[in-house]
Amino acid sequence: MRIKYDRSVDAAYIYLRDMIPAGAVKMTYSCDPAEVKAEINLDFDDAGRLIGIEILEASLKLPSEIIDLAESS
Repeated sequence: MRIKYDRSVDAAYIYLRDMIPAGAVKMTYSCDPAEVKAEINLDFDDAGRLIGIEILEASLKLPSEIIDLAESS
């Protein structure tokens, strides 16, 4: 697992696999922004396995320690 964070757009991506090849995401489920008070998208592969999590406005949703340890993009 690894985490990338783009400070310029305040977005984080949590990779649940080391690499996610182009075309590997077959379905994206958007969590209800009203319920989670943010935009969070779950990416699944063709077998229905969760492979990544995108978090917009990440600085409001993730602990600062995680953002500090994330790779910059």
